[in-house]
Amino acid sequence: MRIARWAMGSVIGEGFVIDDRVVAFPDGQTVADILAGGSDAAHAAFGRVRDESGTALSDVRLLAPVVPASVRDFVAFEEHVEGVSAGVEGKSFVAPEWYQAPTFYFTNPHTILGPGEPVAPPVTERLDFELEVAVVVGNAPGVGEANLTAADAASRIFGYTIMNDWSARDLQGREMKVRLGPAKGKDFGTSLGPWIVTADELEQYVDADGFLAIRAEVRINGRLVGEDLVSNMGWPFPELVAYASRNSRVVPGDVLGSGTVGNGGCLGELWGRGSSLPALREGDEVRMTVEGIGELVGTVGPRVVAPELPPARSRPRARRRM
Repeated sequence: MRIARWAMGSVIGEGFVIDDRVVAFPDGQTVADILAGGSDAAHAAFGRVRDESGTALSDVRLLAPVVPASVRDFVAFEEHVEGVSAGVEGKSFVAPEWYQAPTFYFTNPHTILGPGEPVAPPVTERLDFELEVAVVVGNAPGVGEANLTAADAASRIFGYTIMNDWSARDLQGREMKVRLGPAKGKDFGTSLGPWIVTADELEQYVDADGFLAIRAEVRINGRLVGEDLVSNMGWPFPELVAYASRNSRVVPGDVLGSGTVGNGGCLGELWGRGSSLPALREGDEVRMTVEGIGELVGTVGPRVVAPELPPARSRPRARRRM
C-alpha cells in the first residue's frame, strides 16, 4: 500500500495511491489516524476503498506524506562518515564511538517539504542534498513505546519514505566546532515523499541479516551523482528504532532517517573525495529514486536573507549583581 497526502486546489486529501489514482481514506480518516491504528487499520481501510474511482494522480499535488510527531536523523553509513568528515571538517575519519551506537540528531518537524516543493535555503555557499530512506513509526498492539527490543521495534515500523536532508555545509561546519548541532545548517528544510510505502511491500528486499537491500540513486539536473544499496548501513532499521526508544519513547508519526547513503549520497562526501561538483544553486533539481518506494524531486528556490544578529558580547564575569 502507498499512503499519501495531497492538495487539490485548497482541499487537502489523505488516503491511498492505487495505480494512477488517489483514493481518500474512509470516514474522513487521516494519515495520523491510520498510523495510530497501525497496519491492521491500514489494511481495513484499504479493503473498504480499493475499488473506488478516486481522483487521477495527475490532477493532484502530492504533499509530504506525514506531518511528523518528531524527526530523528541517524548517521548510519560508514562510507558517508568517511567522506563527509573530509568534505566538511577537512579530515577523513570515523570516530571509534560511531561503531558503538547508531547516533542521531533531532531536526525540525515544522519545515517539512513535500515532493516538488522548493527549499528556501539560508545564505550559504555550500548548499547540499542528502539522500536517505526514512521509516515512519506506527502502532503495534501489545508493543510499548520505550526501551523496545529490535524485534518489537520492527513491528512498530509502519512504512518507508524517501528523505532529503537539505544541508548548508558552511553553517554546519561552524556549528559543529562548538560541539553542538547541527542546527541552522540543516533545520531550514527536509523533504519527504512521495508517499509512505507500507513495510509489508518491502519485506521481499530484506536480506538474511535484516537489512533492507534496496537501491538508492540521486541525480542533479539529470546527472547521476550518487548510488548505493541501503543495506550498506551499519545497523538495520529495527535497531535504529530500538535505539531511539532507549529511555525515551517512539510514537506513531515519528520519522527516523537512515542518514545519508554512501557512494555520492551527498555533495559533502564527494567534495571530501576530491570532486569538483559545485554546490547547489537556485533552480537546481535534485531527483532521488529508491527501489520499491519511488521518486522524490526537490528544487532549490531563492535563498532567504535573515536579519543579522551580533556576535557574543565581551562582558566581565561578575559573580553577583552589582
